[in-house]
Amino acid sequence: MQALTSAVLAAFAFYAGSWYLGLVEGNFALLLFLATVVTGAYWLAERFYFLPQRQNTAALLEASDIKRREDLGKMGINQVDGNMAEARNRILMQPWWLDWTAGLFPVIISVFFLRSFLVEPFKIPSGSMIPTLLVGDLILVNKFTYGLRLPVLNAKITEGTPPQRGDVMVFRYPPKPSLDYIKRVVGLPGDTVAYINKRLTINGQPVPTATLPEFFDDDVMRYFKQFEEVLGDKKHKLLNDDERPAFVPGADNFAGRDGCLYSVEGVTCKVPQGHYFMMGDNRDNSLDSRYWGFVPEKNIVGRAFFVWMNFGNPKRIGAFD
Repeated sequence: MQALTSAVLAAFAFYAGSWYLGLVEGNFALLLFLATVVTGAYWLAERFYFLPQRQNTAALLEASDIKRREDLGKMGINQVDGNMAEARNRILMQPWWLDWTAGLFPVIISVFFLRSFLVEPFKIPSGSMIPTLLVGDLILVNKFTYGLRLPVLNAKITEGTPPQRGDVMVFRYPPKPSLDYIKRVVGLPGDTVAYINKRLTINGQPVPTATLPEFFDDDVMRYFKQFEEVLGDKKHKLLNDDERPAFVPGADNFAGRDGCLYSVEGVTCKVPQGHYFMMGDNRDNSLDSRYWGFVPEKNIVGRAFFVWMNFGNPKRIGAFD
């Protein structure tokens, strides 16, 4: 078992190292699931096989020691060497290969269920959601609001509440589902979304927008026009860059593009059933549904709702819309 366990741990370490070095495309959900299954198997083996074996061995040793002391007592020898308690503890002690498997199972399964069905942490890697979310924000994503999903398979097992306009949603990037993206829900299934001359219209109705003081981006040392937009019942801030044109350059040939009309003023799209139109709050610096298409319902991961840390700016901690 020691050799087998060494091989299993080496395989996990090799996969994690290859992922870190960029040699393979990692899948943390799959890795965590496999770790839960493997450590769970060791935990069961420890509970129902290995531990009882060690306990039987310790009981036999204790019985042997008691008999030896009784035999020596009959011969008048009352002082007997040996520390039985220490020997028993050594026998009952979990070996290293069980410490690193069965011993980790309670922690791993707790993380597995927490991450799969309650909340999952993410780190914001880009500025596409500025000013709502900044680069380096560590956020929490609610995994049950939109319905519970099976880990790895992402198959929906409860209905939950459908995404609403204005929600900040994490989803699997349609062109490459192994990547997680975060954007704001702008268009629901069946909506007609138009982003013309940098102003948003949904189903022919302009989205209410109010001008705010300019936003200064510390990373690029520039000011940007800032607005407050109301999507559904949610207010949020967005940025526009006067130096960027209104048209959408280099849009992909995505599924459903025949329902979109591109022009020098922007884009108008009819959202297919079962799909969502997503946009970043940093409107002129966001690769979103305008470029790569609609997000299918099966790609939804969860609703982002809380910044739990930003090591460069701890004041960022708190809920957001």
